[in-house]
Formats: sequence, structure tokens, C-alpha cells
Amino acid sequence: MVRFLRDRLVSHLLPWLRTEWLLAAFGSLAVLLALADPQPLDRYQDWLQVPTLAGLMGLMIAIQGIRDSGLVQRAAIVLVTRAQSLRGLGLMLVASAEVLAMVLTNDVSLFLLVPLTVAIAGLSNLPLARMVVLEALAVNAGSTLSPIGNPQNLLLWQSSHLPFLHFVQGMVPASALASLLLLALTALWLPGGRVELDRNALDSRPLFPPLAVLSLVALASMVLMMEHGLALEGALGLLLPFALLARDSLKRIDWPLLATFAAIFAGLGHFAALPVVGAVLDHFDFDQPLTLFLGGLLGSQVISNVPATVLLLDRAHDPLALAIAVNVGGFGLVVGSLANLIALRLARLPQGLRQFHRVSIPFLLVCAPLVYLAARWLA
Repeated sequence: MVRFLRDRLVSHLLPWLRTEWLLAAFGSLAVLLALADPQPLDRYQDWLQVPTLAGLMGLMIAIQGIRDSGLVQRAAIVLVTRAQSLRGLGLMLVASAEVLAMVLTNDVSLFLLVPLTVAIAGLSNLPLARMVVLEALAVNAGSTLSPIGNPQNLLLWQSSHLPFLHFVQGMVPASALASLLLLALTALWLPGGRVELDRNALDSRPLFPPLAVLSLVALASMVLMMEHGLALEGALGLLLPFALLARDSLKRIDWPLLATFAAIFAGLGHFAALPVVGAVLDHFDFDQPLTLFLGGLLGSQVISNVPATVLLLDRAHDPLALAIAVNVGGFGLVVGSLANLIALRLARLPQGLRQFHRVSIPFLLVCAPLVYLAARWLA
């Protein structure tokens, strides 16, 4: 009996760990820290970043409905039938990711573009893994420019009270350099042949207009509610209509992804708040430009760029320098930016993590010194 239970546990646990290892790792970290260093309930609520989680849930609901409605597939057909070459199509998608990230934030851009890219790859010979990696890098590069492009910029912009255009001006060197490098990478990495269509797949997906309308309204309302700080109310407001009209879409949502983000927020938030971490940081002079740049960059590689920003916020007296550091820190390791995790998870690539690191780490090693030198030269 014991052997039977053990075999059943192994047969179910190992496949789950292979796909949900991030959830298992950060969930374990959060539990261990809670046991070793118990804190009041309100601290855990702060670390969980409930508005961010609610915003992600609302976006996931809306985008799943759009995918199930067939609207993404129809848009993919329009784009792929008009594209002249794979490289041109890839450059267009990368440029779209950058521009959308400036105005809709990096995660919203990925929720829109990655399903579209998956659909295009299903209709053509577009290399999906390469495109998704490029789009993850693109939203990081594009969102760097805008005070509302990502959570760390929004936090630094609001806490520093800098004028909008002054913040944008300070971020131009980092965003421009990263964008130029990315466009060069896209042109070199993507094949230059023509787009080859799978004619059998072009008309294989019907369109369901009621679900498409519901989902588009849900997406627009969710973005609007997030802009006004009502992400939780917006997400909860989507549950009822989708439960009544599109229950299958709710079932197909990647709920483990949401749980993974909750585990990352709880685990890394608690880790960053440990007294020993603060004591170590007290030994560094973050008024020195290189120290601040390396602190934000390396901190992002360890605990992601949003927690790194929170950790260094009171220690850094130059908000723009910190913003540049943590935005560049979004490249490199997958945990550097939550947008990286969203992109890979939405595409569900078998070897996505390996492919991402093969490109993103060298990209960081080239981009980081160039951005630092440009920022110092223009300071």
C-alpha cells in the first residue's frame, strides 16, 4: 500500500514540478520565511501586492475570452497574409510591443501580443520561440521610457514627483539604446525568407461575436479600472459575466501562473524586508552612481526589478538613476522582470526558459555597460 501511494505521488508530483517549478520554489521560500520570521498579517498583504495580482487576473480573464472567441486568430490571418517576409513581420511585432508597452504597460502589451504571435506561428513558419523572447525583451525596452510603462517606473515617478516629460527625458538613453540593440538582434536572429502560410489553418477557427464583444469590453474596462486604482473591483466584476456566459474560458485560464506571481511577491517581498538584507545594504554608498547602478541591476537579477526598486527606494537619492538600473535589470535572468515570466507562460514553450536565457543574458551583458556609459556621459 505504501509503495502504491509513493508511486502515485511520484507519478503526479514529478510532472507537476517540471511545469510549476517556479511556483514550487517561491512557494517554499514564502512558507519557510513565514515560519522562520513570522510577521503581522498586514505585512503579508503588502507583500502580496493584491492590486497587481487582481489586475493580472482581470487581464487573464479578458484575454482568454478574446482567444476563445476566435478574434485573435482572425487578426493573425489579416497580419500574416499581408506580411512580405519573416524578418519584416518580426520587426513589426517587436516595434508594436515597444510602443504598446509605453502606453499600456509591459504586461498588458504581452497579454495582447503573445496570443497573437502564437496564432500567427500556427498559421505560418514564424519561429515562435524566437519571437516570444524578442517580445519579452521589447516590452522591457519600450516600457523603460514611460513613467506609466511598468510598476517600478510608476512607483519612482510618483514618489519623486518629477514632471512627466522630465522623467521621459531622463530615460531616453536607456530606452533608445536597448531598442536599437533589440532591433539589430531581431534583424540578425530572424530568418529573412518569405512567410509561408498553412492554407488549411487559415479558416479553421470560427468567430464567436458575443464572446468577442464581451471580452473586448472586459479588457477595456480592466485597463480603465487599473488606471484608477480599482483593479480588485474590476477583476471581481468580470467573474460574474464570464461565469454566466463563458464558463469554459474561466476553466482554461492559467491559474497556476497567478499563484506563481503570488508566491514570488510573498517570498521575495519577505526576503527583501529581512533585517539581515537591510544590514548588508547599509554597507554600500548608493550616492555613488556605479554602486547604485550595480545595486539596482544585480538586485533585479535576484529578487526582480519591482522588489529591488522598493528595497533601494529610500537609499537612492537619484530616482532616475535607480529607474535606469532596475529597468536594465529586467533583462538577463527570467526573474529580472515579471514580464519575462508572463511572456514565456502565455506562449507555453517547452524549452522557452533555456531559449530566453541564451539570448537575454548576453543582451544584458552588452546593454548594461552601454547604458551606464551613455547615462553618465549625458548627466
